[in-house]
Amino acid sequence: MHNEALALQTVDALQKNRFTAAYFQTAKEALEQLFSVIPADATVGIGGSWTLIQLELVEKLEARGNTVFCHHKPGLSPEEILDIRRKQLTCDVFLTSTNAITEDGRLVNTDATGNRVAAMIFGPKKVIVLTGANKIVATLDEAQERIRTTAAPLNNKRLNRPNPCVKTGYCMDCQGPTRLCNVSTIIHKRPPASDIHVWMIGEELGY
Repeated sequence: MHNEALALQTVDALQKNRFTAAYFQTAKEALEQLFSVIPADATVGIGGSWTLIQLELVEKLEARGNTVFCHHKPGLSPEEILDIRRKQLTCDVFLTSTNAITEDGRLVNTDATGNRVAAMIFGPKKVIVLTGANKIVATLDEAQERIRTTAAPLNNKRLNRPNPCVKTGYCMDCQGPTRLCNVSTIIHKRPPASDIHVWMIGEELGY
């Protein structure tokens, strides 16, 4: 009950910050709604996200006929990856998650390349952020702490990056070429030229 109440309060805060926000008790309910609002002929960009991988969204979208711009498919060349990332910026629908979301309705993210946060802010016709309620934090300081102690180490491990946080479990502000934490953004309010939807799911999803 507490987690659901907190999620609903956060959804209310997001709406006050001009985001279109909704709460779903389960991922199944969220996916049913997702496929009802994404046309089968829409181009869909995929931001790097363990949440989206867990939900098997790339496979499900391609199976229904969508053109999916996903830069983390195996076997892509660096040039192909860059081209896909650029196409994500002008797609019909961009799907991603968020590293943290504050109780007062702000989205906090850290990126390696910046294509994910760039597309969240401006470019695609519609952005849908799918996030588990486990990513709710009280303050911006706690959001940064969540990224340093949870999102960054686990994403480095998932991507096999030889960075110190994989061993320490905590961001060490590394300086090497494989560093993932290069760009940080806070979306305080929905930018006026962007259509951003935040769907809160009452399950633990992603990092």
